[in-house]
Amino acid sequence: QVQLVESGGGLVQPGGSLRLSCAASGIIFRASDMGWYRQAPGKQRELVAGITPGGSTNYADSVKGRFTISRDNAKNTVYLQMNSLKPEDTAGYYCNRAINIGSTWLGADFGSWGQGTQVTVSS
Repeated sequence: QVQLVESGGGLVQPGGSLRLSCAASGIIFRASDMGWYRQAPGKQRELVAGITPGGSTNYADSVKGRFTISRDNAKNTVYLQMNSLKPEDTAGYYCNRAINIGSTWLGADFGSWGQGTQVTVSS
């Protein structure tokens, strides 16, 4: 059974930082492309960062230079370091499978989603 548990969200002022974590179980984590997604109220879920098993990364233009995705295959955990946060980064953040084909990244999932972790950027 797939289980994805996100943590690390919270309320932060503009310009602040947060580090999100996602612990995965029930999947072959070390062989999986992984991604962080976010969904704001009234908007579609979007893939903001992806990472291959070997550590190659990709970012949405909206977060490039501010967010860093990383992974620890020994701990089955993927991280998202978020710096220089903006109010428009406010959303629920989720991790799940992603698909990398060459330079293309696609959203995907393992058949279920975790509860996510809420990030609110406000003064």
